[in-house]
Amino acid sequence: MGDSELSPRKLVVVFESPVSEALQRFAIDLGYHSVLVEPDPTRLAGTPRAHGDIFVGDLVAADVDEHTDVVLSDHHRPEIGSVLQEVLAGKSRWIGIVGNPRHEGPHVAALRELGVPEDEIARVHRPIGLNIGSRTGPEIALAVLAGLIADRNGRPGGFAF
Repeated sequence: MGDSELSPRKLVVVFESPVSEALQRFAIDLGYHSVLVEPDPTRLAGTPRAHGDIFVGDLVAADVDEHTDVVLSDHHRPEIGSVLQEVLAGKSRWIGIVGNPRHEGPHVAALRELGVPEDEIARVHRPIGLNIGSRTGPEIALAVLAGLIADRNGRPGGFAF
């Protein structure tokens, strides 16, 4: 049995979005305990609840540990710098943020502005997921989860862009 089969899997998805809803739904079927972190509860008003195990308002309540993969599902949110700074200070196994591979993510400037060292910024994966030409929320979620499973199993998984 490989390490990934022995250790618990937790997926913390930050920010409610079509990608986060699909990530939460698929993660359960793949054996992850999934948690949605949405710092702004007004973004959940009138929207269907995410399909994960639980919803919390902050990363402390998400109980991030060394078995946790953290994915920011929206690169346009103003909180990305502070959220990533908090994640980087924790014990997560893997950290990533969705975004276009042709452009530097806005998280880089946000983290630099907060004084986060370059080696810490480099821990944030972007782009994330396998390169399958994903366009829709469910396609992006599928690519991300396939990439996380490949990473957990020590496989290359087709990350090249």
